[in-house]
Amino acid sequence: MAQYTRIEVVNAMKQTGLVPLFYNSDIEISKKVIKATYDGGARLLEFTARGDFAHEVFGELNKWVLKELPGMIMGVGSVTDAASASYYMSLGANFIVTPVFREDIAIVCNRRKVMWSPGCGSLTEICRAEELGCEVVKLFPGGIYGPSFVKAVKGPQPWTSIMPTGGVSPTRENLEGWFNAGVICVGIGSKLISKNADGNYDLAKIESDTKNALSIIKDLKS
Repeated sequence: MAQYTRIEVVNAMKQTGLVPLFYNSDIEISKKVIKATYDGGARLLEFTARGDFAHEVFGELNKWVLKELPGMIMGVGSVTDAASASYYMSLGANFIVTPVFREDIAIVCNRRKVMWSPGCGSLTEICRAEELGCEVVKLFPGGIYGPSFVKAVKGPQPWTSIMPTGGVSPTRENLEGWFNAGVICVGIGSKLISKNADGNYDLAKIESDTKNALSIIKDLKS
């Protein structure tokens, strides 16, 4: 079961402003990448479960994180149905992220009081998600909508907490656009979890880029 309450997860999103997104089927590689983001200061990670046997990988990773990386909050993304959400919660997922808005996932997560963040692309979807108890809405794909969409939503709904994912870069220019528009945090995948010319994960760069992104976000929030 989850080790962190939904409010603790939301507070971590607010405080750090960053959720790295990552998936790899190799457990040992995944451990190294997660540790690189952790050493860079990240305290949340969305395991984007998109491969065969991803649940087995996540289960092992989450047990390792609980033992080796205190304070790291592991969640699962790319969840498409209630059954999958329930299964990942039984493996200890502290939050569930979905590419689309699904009421069945909202119900099972609310039943266990686990934080869930649905992918929304309209104000109607955002409102419905909030009516079902959503604390942080995922704007996806973020790059299609852009900061102007966030700013437009925050006008009539200043209480709405938005996390754009997809099309977000760990650069000052990009992050400034999003946070000035009013996002609570951002989700960043391949543009943060980078590989070198050989196709291997550049762990030193991942740690450095994570640290730099968090520093920029802290500055923007102050």
